[in-house]
Amino acid sequence: MADIKKPVKSDAKKEAGGNDKGLEARITTHAAMDQIPRSQWNALVPEDAPSLRHEFLEALEHSGSCTTTTGWTPCHITVHIGDTLVGGAPCYLKHHSYGEFIFDWAWANAYQRAGLKYYPKLLVAVPFTPVSGNRLLHHPEFENASTHSIIAGALPQIATQLGASSVHCLFCTDSDLSQLTANGFVRRESHQFHWRNDGYHDFDDFLQKLSSKKRKNILRERRRVREQEITLHWLQGNQLNSSHLDFLTACYTNTIAEHGSYAYLSREFFAQLARELPDSVQLLRATRNGQDIACAFFIRGKTALFGRYWGALEQVPDLHFEVCYYAPIEYCIKHGLSRFEAGAQGEHKLSRGLTPEITLSAHWLAHQGFHDAIGRYTIEESSQLAEYTGVLHAHTPFRKHNP
Repeated sequence: MADIKKPVKSDAKKEAGGNDKGLEARITTHAAMDQIPRSQWNALVPEDAPSLRHEFLEALEHSGSCTTTTGWTPCHITVHIGDTLVGGAPCYLKHHSYGEFIFDWAWANAYQRAGLKYYPKLLVAVPFTPVSGNRLLHHPEFENASTHSIIAGALPQIATQLGASSVHCLFCTDSDLSQLTANGFVRRESHQFHWRNDGYHDFDDFLQKLSSKKRKNILRERRRVREQEITLHWLQGNQLNSSHLDFLTACYTNTIAEHGSYAYLSREFFAQLARELPDSVQLLRATRNGQDIACAFFIRGKTALFGRYWGALEQVPDLHFEVCYYAPIEYCIKHGLSRFEAGAQGEHKLSRGLTPEITLSAHWLAHQGFHDAIGRYTIEESSQLAEYTGVLHAHTPFRKHNP
């Protein structure tokens, strides 16, 4: 694995309490999360980012979901100054582009046509989790821009040492992106649909902000579910028993099979996550006549709810909308959460009160010609996305107010 040393800037030394002019930052990659002390890693993680926590990333590895066998070789980055862990990044050497939600298959095909190897590539991301957040992590007592700059500058060197063609930092923040682009990375934009809590008192209050047509459609869809005598039940991680985990796994694998995808996540992943992050794990069960027929799996942060997996063993009209959108929105209002992120893609979310949000990624390719071509492509792509996002905003379901 890679091991790099870089001089620390004077402002960073002050934050670290160091006076040694020769002070260095040591950047190391690790083949497993359990090589990094849990408490030290979690000290780097923002409080509203449960999927970045040591427990989440470790569960992916211990359950066999993220291993070399599945094409995800962990090589997590840490930055130490002396004995102090001041920064880090979740990182994987990838041998395919599955489970990422930012698509680069066309880039890989172009490499292949040119007789070049695109894989392995270096990925800075949370596997199977299209949730935006810091990817370049820093200790709150250490100057963040300095730490981010150290990591961003080291990433191409790490990729070269590991034999990777490129580096891809997915669903990052503006602060991450500014440091990455300063170190030669290309900016790329995509979009998702998020719900924002505008201080709603209850679900009816939210509905009153929608146009009459959209409000009636939502009420009709919710009524159809109730007429099927379906009830919903929220469970936290510490409430999940063996039968709940069996049912969740069955729903997940069934949905994956219906879409012709690969089921990376195992029952053990869900079980370990429920044990290790019980307050974050939220399961919504849909039951009829005492039998579970569908469920959705969520991760809760301090101010947000993140929808991750849905599955059903029986097809019921409008149940997907109820379990994946309406009930989670109602949950957020009840618990005072500021936003709900329902995952990637899906223009159908727009008519149900979720609005388009730009998501960011950054990319560096060792081959200069391809790097420049990707830079030109992403500029054109962003222009087209801006036009499309403008159209989406013009068709939100919220009532238009005349000036």
